[in-house]
Amino acid sequence: MEENQPKTGKFSLNYGVLLGLVSIVFSVMLYTQNMHYEMSTPIIIVSIALTIIVIFIGVNAFKKANSGYLKIVDALKVGVGIALVSTILSLAYQYVLINFIEPDFMDKAMEIAKVKTFEDNPSLTEEQWEQGAAMQKKFAWMRYPIGLIISCVLGLVIGLVTGLILKKDKASYLGKKYYF
Repeated sequence: MEENQPKTGKFSLNYGVLLGLVSIVFSVMLYTQNMHYEMSTPIIIVSIALTIIVIFIGVNAFKKANSGYLKIVDALKVGVGIALVSTILSLAYQYVLINFIEPDFMDKAMEIAKVKTFEDNPSLTEEQWEQGAAMQKKFAWMRYPIGLIISCVLGLVIGLVTGLILKKDKASYLGKKYYF
């Protein structure tokens, strides 16, 4: 008799929505503190830590639902799926933030970046800055697919590491005879 293996998509969707909502709450918290323009190291570390924790919990939940067994390929599917779903939700929030909640977000972010850029590069001219800013505005839409790709790669790596940690194949436990 063959057992019904749980579907990785169900876990990807459930834990992806969870991670997406947690990420949105974190982003709203940053927005209320007027820190949403910053991409500081602590903010990035917290974001990655949240991703690692939720993917680990999601893969572990899949393992428990699968009678304690886990193949690396399933861990990869769940990890990438969680990252994909959560990133779609987070990017939707960013889109709403940038286009409806705070329509001048890009202008403020560019102004903050301008100050930092001129501090870091005192030989930079205003004309060079304007050319770079125009190019950046022209390709601003690229942050959505690039963010999606980076998130999926991160989900793949976290899923792989989690799979290696939690791996337990049925084949290695079935059919062994122990003699006492």
